[in-house]
Amino acid sequence: MSFFYNIFISLMIFGMKIFSLFNDKAKKGVLGRKESLQKVKLGLPANDKVIWMHAASLGEYEQGLPVLEKLKEKFPTHKILITFFSPSGYENVVKKENIADVVCYLPFDKKAQIKEFVSHLNITLFFTVKYEYWYNLLEELKQKGTRIYVISALFYDTQSFFTSHGKWFVKQLQKNVDWFFHQTEMSYALAKSIGLTQSSVTGDTRFDRVKQLRNQDNHVEFIKDFIGRDKSVVFGSSWQAEEKVAEEVLLGTPYAKLIIAPHDLKRVQHLKQIFPNAIFYSTIKENEINFKSRVMIIDSIGLLSKLYSYADIAVVGGGFHHAGLHNILEAATFGVPVIFGNHYRKNPEADELIAADGGKSFENTGLAADFVMFLINNEEILSRMSENAKKFVAEKPESTTLIMQKILS
Repeated sequence: MSFFYNIFISLMIFGMKIFSLFNDKAKKGVLGRKESLQKVKLGLPANDKVIWMHAASLGEYEQGLPVLEKLKEKFPTHKILITFFSPSGYENVVKKENIADVVCYLPFDKKAQIKEFVSHLNITLFFTVKYEYWYNLLEELKQKGTRIYVISALFYDTQSFFTSHGKWFVKQLQKNVDWFFHQTEMSYALAKSIGLTQSSVTGDTRFDRVKQLRNQDNHVEFIKDFIGRDKSVVFGSSWQAEEKVAEEVLLGTPYAKLIIAPHDLKRVQHLKQIFPNAIFYSTIKENEINFKSRVMIIDSIGLLSKLYSYADIAVVGGGFHHAGLHNILEAATFGVPVIFGNHYRKNPEADELIAADGGKSFENTGLAADFVMFLINNEEILSRMSENAKKFVAEKPESTTLIMQKILS
């Protein structure tokens, strides 16, 4: 099975290189990996002890960050390495202040490349987030005596582990991973059913992360003045479907201000066509806000989590597209009811938020827009859902504390 896995990796690399000829995001990933080895050679001398976190993309990075921060506090002399598979994660983190000594792309999981990359590092602890498993990497790390953990692990019954050809993958995890910290009881039970018994349920570290958001400075200039006395709806990480919801809400009620933060700034030009009278955040100057406009487009990065603190209602992107639901907890932590599409198989927190009556999912944009307008005009129900969303996050256990207790033991 190892032979077939390595064939698959080679085919994946070939496919990504071909795709990179036509796709800028893929191109960044392919070219960025050529710099990874040099970055660790320059930034992490061989005698430095290293704590390494790997995340597939930005969402997993946010999930792992609370644990990484605590590890840095406990081991202040250790260097920090963060690797990504996806350009969307790497591009966002490398451009802003972070606790890492080196941020780079994870090399493709070919034995020779991984062996060379790992050989330059003195790694004392490695953890990956959720379900990002690269088997040659895990094997090489274990051979060097590295402790290996999976943070916020999430198993679901359609993964390859639960198929007839999944025994090899399970065996690799059994021998190489020291401990799985599961998000849910269901994940724990599934892992245990296939022999992955080195595990415990510690919850989702994203709850720890978003609780921190409430205590930071969340001021965003001009937003309060723009909203005025109206209700505010923040469309976070929006795709085309969520922008369709915004269109319908704009036409359907005069009593709300809309703030749209697209998932990709390339959508800004499209948004200009849909909302020709919108304000663009980057062009606002003091005393020049057009209070007659009801739509603001956020064409700057790094503001979304703070913008949720100004919201009465949040519509979070990704759930209508099979693209993957974006982070709904960033809004819920501020006591904001969250509306989203119903494609979120890998997001158990979505079902939990709905059950707590702090959020709602819909199969189409029309129903979602109708419910947003319903909330705008029903203060009692809006207030109830707001309180439920805030309580939902606040009552979750401190996952990071539980994880650190196990690691340090």
